[in-house]
Amino acid sequence: MDLIYQKAGIADLDILTDLRAEVLRAANGLPSSTDMSEVKRQTRRYYQRALLDDSHTAYLVWDGGRIVGAGGVSFFQVMPTYHNPSGTNAYIMNMYTRPEYRRRGIARKTLDLLVQEARDRGVAAISLEATAMGRPLYEAYGFIPMEHEMELPENLLAVARAGAGAAGIGGALDVSPAPL
Repeated sequence: MDLIYQKAGIADLDILTDLRAEVLRAANGLPSSTDMSEVKRQTRRYYQRALLDDSHTAYLVWDGGRIVGAGGVSFFQVMPTYHNPSGTNAYIMNMYTRPEYRRRGIARKTLDLLVQEARDRGVAAISLEATAMGRPLYEAYGFIPMEHEMELPENLLAVARAGAGAAGIGGALDVSPAPL
């Protein structure tokens, strides 16, 4: 097995787009018949922008002429904090190894490349969302569960947009400042 780890470029747009759909099918347990046309359209658009403005780095892992693995890291800016004065964050995503190539260190090597890319850019905060299959790798690498973040699920986001407030209780969400 003579693997090549290639930093993807704009010429790899079709490969990256198709692979993203494959990753999402695998991660979400979707059948191959699931319509991914909108996801692919938006993914292509994302990669066109992000690869050119350098806000995303992707690696493709090749065995001969076949893609056997991949991973990416997106870079984004938030307000500076004490622990992250630059405010630059990295989010690792789209980690994937084809089933017949798993347990051979491909994901670990890809993760090494992505983390090094973030370090080279001076990023102080790297996060990711782990599947059950990926969690042991990330924990062994040193990633820890996040304690201070929360997410508003899509179904409740729609309710909040409609003005019914969080969890649909109590009418509109009160965002007025608390008395001092």
